[in-house]
Amino acid sequence: MDRIPILKFGNALLVTIQVDMHDRLATALEEDLTAKIVEHSARGVLIDISALEIVDSFIGRMLDNIAAVSRILDADTVVVGMRPAVAITLVELGLSLTGVKTALNVERGMALIQGRLSESEADDAGDED
Repeated sequence: MDRIPILKFGNALLVTIQVDMHDRLATALEEDLTAKIVEHSARGVLIDISALEIVDSFIGRMLDNIAAVSRILDADTVVVGMRPAVAITLVELGLSLTGVKTALNVERGMALIQGRLSESEADDAGDED
């Protein structure tokens, strides 16, 4: 697989990583996702990593980079499906994933994104008054 599919879901993008990530694929995902955020004016990015059994320091930094770029482009990032071993590895590597929200599953992750969108719309409506 040369690319990881990125699906548009309302005002959000959904990425489900179903393959072992290697550095080249991770870099391509970061570039593709950035382009899709801009193309669709996405306000949220949900990344499902439930199929990943191992996350090394490069993949951890890539997730952190995606979150940072997404924030700059006004989109929240939520990572879902993190296995306990992956969470432990990220902590041991010293990667805190600043700015990345986490949820147990896709449903809860989308609820976080939708909650943020609702807050933004309410703020925008309040600004118009």
